[in-house]
Order: sequence, then C-alpha cells, then structure tokens
Amino acid sequence: MQRSKPDHLACRELQLNCPTKHLLFKSNSLATLQHFMASTEPEYKSSPTPPPPAGVDYFKVDVILRFLLLIASVVALAVIVSADQTELVVFQDMLVPQPAKFKYSPAFVYFVAAFSVSGLYALVSALASISVIQKPEFKLKFLLHFVFWDALILGITASATGAAGSVAYLGLKGNSHVGWIKVCNVYDKFCQHLAGSVAVALFGSILTVLLIWLSAFTIHCRVPK
Repeated sequence: MQRSKPDHLACRELQLNCPTKHLLFKSNSLATLQHFMASTEPEYKSSPTPPPPAGVDYFKVDVILRFLLLIASVVALAVIVSADQTELVVFQDMLVPQPAKFKYSPAFVYFVAAFSVSGLYALVSALASISVIQKPEFKLKFLLHFVFWDALILGITASATGAAGSVAYLGLKGNSHVGWIKVCNVYDKFCQHLAGSVAVALFGSILTVLLIWLSAFTIHCRVPK
C-alpha cells in the first residue's frame, strides 16, 4: 500500500494551485496572537522623565537679606573703628593720658577683618543674586555656591563676634579671680561703641543664618517629589 503524499507535495508535483486554507489558518493565528499581546500590554507607556519643578523663587528676598548683611557689616565696622577714647589714668602716682583703641586687642582686630570680608562678600553676592534673577537658568548652580560660601562667612563672623563680645564683657565686668579689673567705668564711650558694634554684628550673623536656610529651602523646593 502506497502512502498518500501530503497535499502540498501533490499539488507541487501536479503543478496545481496549492490550497490556501492552512496558510489562512496560520495568518489568522498570527493576527490573533498579535491582538492578544496588544490587549495585554499595560495601558501606560514609559514617558520621558519630567523636568524638575520650578519651585518658588526667593531670589528677591535673598537680595534684600544680602544688602541688609552689607549694611550690618559696614555699621559694625564704623562703630568699632570710631570707638577711640583717651582718658587720664593713674600710673605711678601720676595722671597719664591713656588711649583705648580697637587695634590694641587682637580680638577686635580679628573682628574688623572678619566683618570687612563679610561686607565685601555681601556686596559681591548681592550683585550675583541680582544677575541670577535676570538669568534664571543659573539659579540652581548659584544656590549651591551660596550655601557653601554663606556657611563659611557665618563661621568667620560668628567666631569674631564671640571673641569681641568676650573681651568686651571682661572690660565691663572684669575678672576678680585673675585680677583683671574692669575698664568700662573709665572708658565709657569706648565700651558703648563696642557693645553697639557687637550687637549689630550679632544681627549680621543671624542674617547669614537666614540666607543659608533660604538657599537650602529653595533647593529643597526644586527637588522632584
């Protein structure tokens, strides 16, 4: 018994048109499979990462705080530099004119140097902040630089304020344990200038803290949620 040849081989030998029912079945199956795969895909497609939010713009407040820091630095410098006072003091049973100046104390010299740097930095950074308002594409980069430099200036001014304040307190109260007498009862004008300068310097240090907080909060607002 001879085996029957498959339909497609028989058609090829007889040069007849091959039946298309099995081809139609395959194409229909492929179309059904594609439709099934398309129906099971997630409804959403990957989209490009959205740009970070613009956040709230506090650069105008930043400019105001920096100009206030500049004013505080200049006032603190002007008050302590103009604190010279000369009084007659007893020296070897004689009245001798003795001046009191800020340059006689290393703490006050450091104070003047620190707030000179602070004033110059406040001016430069205020101008930079104004330029950033006109060019918003550089805001994030400048914010990072502001945080770093503001923290450095805060360390300098806070240490100078503490050093000057401690020496001024010794001049006001003295220290009986080590035999340091108070001098503010004689150099009243000098001590008043010192107190005013230290108070303004403390205000300037607080402004620097606010600048750091403001820059950090602005950066936080620009981080994508």
